[in-house]
Amino acid sequence: MSEEYLNKKIYVNGIPRTIIADAKAGLAEVIRQNLGLTGTKVGCNKGQCGACNIILNGKLVRSCITNWDRVPNNSVIVTIEGLGDANKLHPLQWAFAVTGAIQCGFCTPGFIMSAKALLDKNLEPTRQEVRTWFQKHRNACRCTGYKQIVDAVMDAAKVIRGELEMKEFSSLLGKKGEVWGTSYPRPSAVYKATGTWDFGEDFRNKLPDDTLYGAMVQSKLSHAVIKKIDLSKAEKMPGVYKVVTAKDVKGTNRITGQPTFCQDGFDRPIFCDEKIFMYGDVVALVCADTQKHADAAAKAVILELEELPAYMSAMDAIAEDSIQIHPGTPNLYNEKRIAKGEETAPLMEKAAHVVEGDYYLQRQPHLVMEPDVGFGYIDEKGRLTIQSKSIWIYFHQAQMAPGLGLEAKNIRIIQNNSGGSFGYKLSITCEAIIGAAVLATGKPVFLAYNMAQTISYTPNRSPFDMHMKLGADKNGKIIAMETKYYVDHGPYSEFSERLTQRGTQFMGANYAIPNIRGIGHTVCTNQTWGSAFRAFGAPQAYTATEILMDEMAKKIGIDPLEFRYMNVIREGDTFPFGQKPDVYVYPLMIETIRPKYQAALEKAEQESTETVKKGVGIALGVFGATHDGPDTADIIIELTQEGITLYNNWEDHGQGADIGALGTAHEALRELGLKPEQIKLVMNDTALAPNAGAASGSSSQVVKGNAILNGCEILLDAMKKEDGSFRTYDQMIAEKIPVRYTGTWTNTGGTMCDENCQGNPFGALMYGLFMPEVAVDITTGKVKVEKFTFVSDIGKINNIANVEGQMYGGLAQGIGLALSENFENIKKHSSLSGAGLPYIEDIPDDMELIHLAVPRKQGGPFGSSGVGELPLTAPHPAIINAIYNACGVRIRKLPALPEKILKKLKSM
Repeated sequence: MSEEYLNKKIYVNGIPRTIIADAKAGLAEVIRQNLGLTGTKVGCNKGQCGACNIILNGKLVRSCITNWDRVPNNSVIVTIEGLGDANKLHPLQWAFAVTGAIQCGFCTPGFIMSAKALLDKNLEPTRQEVRTWFQKHRNACRCTGYKQIVDAVMDAAKVIRGELEMKEFSSLLGKKGEVWGTSYPRPSAVYKATGTWDFGEDFRNKLPDDTLYGAMVQSKLSHAVIKKIDLSKAEKMPGVYKVVTAKDVKGTNRITGQPTFCQDGFDRPIFCDEKIFMYGDVVALVCADTQKHADAAAKAVILELEELPAYMSAMDAIAEDSIQIHPGTPNLYNEKRIAKGEETAPLMEKAAHVVEGDYYLQRQPHLVMEPDVGFGYIDEKGRLTIQSKSIWIYFHQAQMAPGLGLEAKNIRIIQNNSGGSFGYKLSITCEAIIGAAVLATGKPVFLAYNMAQTISYTPNRSPFDMHMKLGADKNGKIIAMETKYYVDHGPYSEFSERLTQRGTQFMGANYAIPNIRGIGHTVCTNQTWGSAFRAFGAPQAYTATEILMDEMAKKIGIDPLEFRYMNVIREGDTFPFGQKPDVYVYPLMIETIRPKYQAALEKAEQESTETVKKGVGIALGVFGATHDGPDTADIIIELTQEGITLYNNWEDHGQGADIGALGTAHEALRELGLKPEQIKLVMNDTALAPNAGAASGSSSQVVKGNAILNGCEILLDAMKKEDGSFRTYDQMIAEKIPVRYTGTWTNTGGTMCDENCQGNPFGALMYGLFMPEVAVDITTGKVKVEKFTFVSDIGKINNIANVEGQMYGGLAQGIGLALSENFENIKKHSSLSGAGLPYIEDIPDDMELIHLAVPRKQGGPFGSSGVGELPLTAPHPAIINAIYNACGVRIRKLPALPEKILKKLKSM
């Protein structure tokens, strides 16, 4: 036997196994590939996320960085599969499910195994001891905000100690068997907790034997002309079947985006054929019989490039001496204007108080735990089938078709069980590359990005450079606002027009500002491309708005909270974009927080020391819960012998599409007396369910939810007898009454904004007030958020645990946005830790959620709205304001890194 391989006997989950594996293979690879135990996940593959945690000889280890040659013979290994199964859950698996600690679920097995190792040593941990343990073992989560995970560990410990009973999930239903308005676990929770929920990478060993594995050939330059692609060496390497390039693509070789600077919207190549527009652009895909063979051959492709000037910021790209990134199109290619009320210049001259400032919100990476992954094949009906993390499956079908030379109907998109997205999968990433390779080779193709590729070659939040000016009268009432901003959207235009419009819509959006003039510019650069990210455009807009509001309050001499109270939208006022709020909730929010705010200020003053200064911040946020204009969805509902089947493309990127759909359908069909398990969900496949639009813009509960409600109502009408009772399935069939119906809903009242950004774009809205309490170490500049209070109004809540998980997670992402997250330097920021991912001790355990539910006349089913975007609209400016309140340092260019704060402190 070759010295590269080691034969070892190990005991895995109590079963003796003999394994022969490469000495330098990671233990995670051995567990997943050799043993087929895919419950152990691999995220970063660098020991930075803890998704791969297992117990080895009684010790918790990160299996991705533990090589096979370091595993002693006769070792005892426990993976997530060894704890329990769906029929007999371990207390930790049960607790994670019932507390709402599971969202996308990709990190869940690693957390559960980590917690198991902790409880094996300490069955009575404090919350802080749990948090310290997860911090030490680098367990990272992007979805939950960690609080419910700690709740789960504490509850599991009580169960093991005999202080708490593991009750059936049915005990979490409402008194009358309701799912709606409860914390009933999402249907996928048990499978995620037991490691049996297959994510994309878990299919690697479950595909046909002739599947090819892909490795991308990517540019190391950010801007260049392609002179030659030499494939000769790569094509001769072991296991290589084909190297696919633009020459093999039968269609336009372009992704069809939303038309902006290119009239046909074809500005993004599937494979770059003439130019490189950004670092990581793909010029070829090596397809080979194994991943190792593909990776080796990709390194052998010789790419000859003529380097061009790379413009890594909006200001560089619009400089006078810059060249056009897309020849024939100016780098500043789009403008969005807002005009409301009177001209502002004369009003500013007369205003008693005027403040203005320059602000910058950085490029934020999504930092998902599951790297981008997908695969493709030809299905039984001859359709090109792509399975990926797509959260807009019908749009991606249409986007790919011209580029691949197919009709959309001949492409099938299925969303895999997905580990987080936060918006980036509204864009095609791997799908078209896979599709081109399947068509060129005639074989199934599997493509998985590593974490560095996921961070650098999937889209990020686009930075805004902003200037804002406010004018107020002598009493502090704002009378005018002026804005000018630049959006660095990277080299590709997808969603850029809507993103730039979000700036005009949301700058000043929480306040009754009668007179507004502003302009936003979209700029093409060579930085990482921009696309959707949770709260799309709002974090940028509120960075300027909410910091400048504090600066105006300071200048006038009014408390920041009271200044906002004077100026928030009230009955009769409209948003900057012309629409009336669906509820006038801001005054109530401020009245609710006021006593807590005053107490927090007093506490901060009392606890501040010579070296640690404490402070409190405030910010407001609002976001629409539908897309602009007429947003629409279709679903299919079917009565069966067993109950109901709901065919619904409510794409899930961790937010809880399954419980959203289940809760809505169960409530709509309450008259039938169904148990939750009698409602079967068939989701996210263009071949099985109709177009329901994108899972984005916090629209799903409203748009898809209303379509579900409509379908359920139609079905109930068909089932209802004259006496008011309902026909059974057998009776429907006997009477030849259809049992399958389409539900549909369109935001008929929505109108797109006009050239002055005036309209009625949103069918429902969500409102939030953010109050962080921070401590600033003035010797280091380091900031710690010690508590976060969040007051929200999202209407009636479908699932409490799910909604609160979304809120905790959004606040955590806001803390990262304020203090650490960034993607400006490709080499420095292309890892989770390098990009500033917040770990558990960066996020406070003390997070208080206050839910308001002012009655709504419109919106989602049963008085609901959305939730996903809201908690990330404005937590970050609230933190920036809290830093100023603590130590007098005003940060206008985020993130507020310790060195920035320390430098300002030293200059004061």
